[in-house]
Amino acid sequence: MNFLTILPLAVVMVAGTQLVVAVFLASSDRPRAASMGFLAGAGLVVGAGVTVSWVLTRLVGGLATDASDVAGKVDRGPAIDLVVLALLVSLAVVVWVRRNRAGPPRWLGSIERADPRQALRLGALLFVVTPTDDLTMAAVGASVARHDLPWWHLAPFVLLTVLLLALPLLALLLLGRSAARALTRMREWAEGHAWIVNEIVIAFFALLTVLDLVRSG
Repeated sequence: MNFLTILPLAVVMVAGTQLVVAVFLASSDRPRAASMGFLAGAGLVVGAGVTVSWVLTRLVGGLATDASDVAGKVDRGPAIDLVVLALLVSLAVVVWVRRNRAGPPRWLGSIERADPRQALRLGALLFVVTPTDDLTMAAVGASVARHDLPWWHLAPFVLLTVLLLALPLLALLLLGRSAARALTRMREWAEGHAWIVNEIVIAFFALLTVLDLVRSG
């Protein structure tokens, strides 16, 4: 496994309300400033989330290894794989349950005049309180730590997550006034079809985890 394996899960992080919010901010009174604040808040939380999961997995794994050394057993990989698999199954269930939540949240209308500081808080809070994002960050950090990969392998995942969130802003910068149609299509896709892509990505990563379990068994 390498950092390329976890990159598809960045889609799960942003597909849905997160992308819809990014579209609204790109259409707000201060699109550039608000979008940059939102991206900063999201990047900080995602970076912190996967890092905490990575550190905790390494600490718990290290303690388990020390304990297993006494018993003559040193392979902690399958146990972490089972935890990651449980996180992915939970994530798939949450995505399925939330799939019929159509339409943007009612509070989106209040962010049309958001300043950079408000947008930053929104970006941070949105990724903290969303169950799918919490589960994804936990799975990504734990999986990277399970394979004894250094912390920097998490960086491309965080950067791709932020880049995907930046697509509405990039559309605005590149297309100018004609970006309205592209932004509308992004929002409609996120509201109607994102859950399908999420389930496919989760299933793919779950398959890789199962293969790790089989190989270690």
